[in-house]
Amino acid sequence: MSFRRGGGPPRRPRGGERRERGGGKPRPMPLPDGRCNPLCPYFRCLKNALTVVRKPSHGKMHRVAYCRWIGDECIGGSCQYAACALKALLPDGTCLYAKEKGQKETRIEELESEIAKEENEMSKVERLMKRRGYYFDEEI
Repeated sequence: MSFRRGGGPPRRPRGGERRERGGGKPRPMPLPDGRCNPLCPYFRCLKNALTVVRKPSHGKMHRVAYCRWIGDECIGGSCQYAACALKALLPDGTCLYAKEKGQKETRIEELESEIAKEENEMSKVERLMKRRGYYFDEEI
């Protein structure tokens, strides 16, 4: 038996990464404009100068990435010492995952427009065939 000081429950180890529900891997968190976010769990500082502090803003506490090397807020992906554990940081400071997400949405829109074009062409072909005397069985 081991005894601890204090009668409270045992402490849980602090995990620096925020995890999804279900205990899965953390997701990349790029900023809304696609730039690399220094609060992302995969963002790394090669100088080991990154720390997360809580800063009051408009009466609420917000988490802010702070660079101990320059003594100011972290500038994120535009810093020369910034890196990504997933190798998703592009040279212009944007996140590859944000670009892929945007491309997925445009792919879906392109697919929908292609399907609409094909349906339009098929309806034209069906009308032509009906004029010529060929009829489709709708029960197939």
